[in-house]
Amino acid sequence: MARIVITSGPTRQYLDPVRYLTNGSSGRMGVALAQAALDLGHSITVVSGPVAVSYPSAASVIEVTTTQEMLEATRIAFHSADGLIGAAAPCDYMPRHIEKHKLSKTGDGLHLSLIETPDIVATIGLLKLASQWVVGFALETEDMRFRAIVKMSRKSCDMMVSNSAEAMNADNNSVEVILRDGTILGSLTGHKSEVARGILSHIQQQLIDRPI
Repeated sequence: MARIVITSGPTRQYLDPVRYLTNGSSGRMGVALAQAALDLGHSITVVSGPVAVSYPSAASVIEVTTTQEMLEATRIAFHSADGLIGAAAPCDYMPRHIEKHKLSKTGDGLHLSLIETPDIVATIGLLKLASQWVVGFALETEDMRFRAIVKMSRKSCDMMVSNSAEAMNADNNSVEVILRDGTILGSLTGHKSEVARGILSHIQQQLIDRPI
């Protein structure tokens, strides 16, 4: 049995008390991955941003809102875990300044100054021990395989799952699973539950059952 942390869903970065930046991630892939891992007998902790889906009751769920909160919760959970599956789509930018009161319309539009949020998977990748592993997700709109391989190296991942923006808030997914040495382990297409089972099969064979 492996202890696996799964990040799932979007995060929110507030501009003021009521408005925020986010994306269309639904958390459905996270749900499917959690169930697939549980079916293999693993212990699962899900660190989830705000979603409308329900995670399997056998999984431990930590709810967060911002990217910074997701990073901190993931870092703590990963400390006692064997591996991380970074399936979340954290918001990559946050406002340089968060207004304390609701922004009112002025008729002149609004100019935002944004800064990058921390990279959760890259941070965990630098922290992992030799006995731990990290699987990232690379959602791209062009040059998908090339960008996924670059991300895998930059984020110190052991495996990368490459998919497209069409997967967001959808029931189906189409992914390519890439090993750290660039080996293409295979392509998976279908309902997210089916794709998740395929991803977990690769993780089981390549990372969980690997000799230490």
